[in-house]
Amino acid sequence: MALRRRPKRSEPAIAEPAFESEPALEPEPAVEPEPESETEPESEIERASFRNRLSSARGAFTGFLSSVVSRGVDDATWEELEEALILADAGMGATTALLDRLKERAKEEKVTDADALVALLKAQMVEDLGGRDLELRADGDPAVWLFVGVNGAGKTTTIGKLAAREAQGGRKVVLAAGDTFRAAAVEQLGQWADRSGAELVRGAEGADPSSVVYDAIEHASATGVPLVMADTAGRLHTRTNLMDELAKIYRVAGKGPGRVTEVLLVIDASTGQNGLTQARRFTETAELTGVVLTKLDGSAKGGIVMAVQNELDVPVKLVGLGEGVGDLVEFDAVEFVEALLS
Repeated sequence: MALRRRPKRSEPAIAEPAFESEPALEPEPAVEPEPESETEPESEIERASFRNRLSSARGAFTGFLSSVVSRGVDDATWEELEEALILADAGMGATTALLDRLKERAKEEKVTDADALVALLKAQMVEDLGGRDLELRADGDPAVWLFVGVNGAGKTTTIGKLAAREAQGGRKVVLAAGDTFRAAAVEQLGQWADRSGAELVRGAEGADPSSVVYDAIEHASATGVPLVMADTAGRLHTRTNLMDELAKIYRVAGKGPGRVTEVLLVIDASTGQNGLTQARRFTETAELTGVVLTKLDGSAKGGIVMAVQNELDVPVKLVGLGEGVGDLVEFDAVEFVEALLS
């Protein structure tokens, strides 16, 4: 059910906008239609496997693993591992940091054979990546999850998949259509609300996004819904007005009856280091609690997970391993590392 924010006295009362075309603010990427496999929240959601979905990323480490097994540990081994990490899109910073720690541990533990080095590499990567669960609720107030990131990264789809998953667990969710400048985003979020049984709070086209998010939180509090997921605009990260807008949403969301427990930055993993360049700007605007890496199953190299942790110092909490609802999964460092190095 879509709920419409009651206009303030200074606003004319209008019907739900038809949203026949995009506002001419700036070009926006087209929203791809959702696959039919994502439209059936009633059926059981099967969780995707890292092992089955990261075959492309695993290829970056094949040469290193073959070499170290056949030759053992020598100077060339470290060079090949460095090359593998860079090819895997880990970035120079994360690669250097990992190798420095790994070499020190290998020296302390007198590692000289292949199996011991690979085991040590896995252990170091798991330790570096860590992981944290999503925080749902505190003190009986609705939890608020804000989703930020550039357009095309997958914010709206991520929210929809999470809403469908919450519905599978018997939990109610309110969705806030905070991207009020893109008609397609509002419509897409409305479709997900219908599929998952979530309630949608939306405003007029071009309305103040922070007021829409605030209304959604108030509605969730009044109706006893424990979770609000808020979509936000994702126009070019270099636009100062967008950064100011996101900062205002964060401030306003914290003043209502709920509490902001997650600010999740959504990054398209296939953009690699370019995605990190965009992401750094968002870390300056809101206190990020986690990262969602979408499209990790495609052309993404896997090492982007290490780059995110090293460069942003923010944990990866969710990853997208495909198009289906069950393909958005919690990040598991052990499973991820085993999928890359086994």
